[in-house]
Amino acid sequence: MSGISLHGGLVPYGGTFLVFADYMRPAIRLASMMGLQVIYVFTHDSIGVGEDGPTHQPIEHLLSLRSIPGLTVIRPADATETSEAWRSALTRKNGPTALVLTRQKLPVLHRTAVLNEASGAAQGGYVLRESKGQLQAILLSTGSEIHVALEASAILEQRGVETRVVSMPSFEIFDEQAKDYREHVLPSSVKVRVAIEAGVSAGWDRFVGEKGRIIGIDRFGASAPAETVYKHLGLTADKVVDTVLDLM
Repeated sequence: MSGISLHGGLVPYGGTFLVFADYMRPAIRLASMMGLQVIYVFTHDSIGVGEDGPTHQPIEHLLSLRSIPGLTVIRPADATETSEAWRSALTRKNGPTALVLTRQKLPVLHRTAVLNEASGAAQGGYVLRESKGQLQAILLSTGSEIHVALEASAILEQRGVETRVVSMPSFEIFDEQAKDYREHVLPSSVKVRVAIEAGVSAGWDRFVGEKGRIIGIDRFGASAPAETVYKHLGLTADKVVDTVLDLM
């Protein structure tokens, strides 16, 4: 794909399971060095692979890709965020982009008065949902775990805790935004923050701050239906709710 990009005339893309990004790392690294517009489409991005087991469940791969200078990693939460991710990949011509997608069927988020438009994904991170009262806690997430964060937010709201759900599909694009915008999305005055992602917890520290918590996976996965693995490893709305209440 790098050769096609160097030749010109086409925007090359290719796809495989995220766990196989390990075998592609030298090529991805060189594409990043050369600033080539190459699009890598990775699917089966988490423990949601389920019965395929820990050999095919990527755990450390998101952090590994995010650590490559010049590579933009985007992990969208639904079909509408995925369309924005493709738009970003096609317009970012100074380096490669990795789109990280799930295996499991995710519901399309209905962008009503409750949820903000997916166009916010173009900024790398945006306020997806917010309670109407005084903000008390922020839930940050990406990909399939956004749906966990939304469920937890609804439960917390019923318990009188005013929350904000921030969708953070791309760390790199969010870092490019103006300081005022980043402060708007993640106001420094709100210290109760919980990040949820089906991968290693490292990397989220700078977003949750010293008083926040990260619900991630710092071990290998397990072979079982996706829902069972998520529950076994603690990536559930109830766990998020308990964590927020404990922080408060």
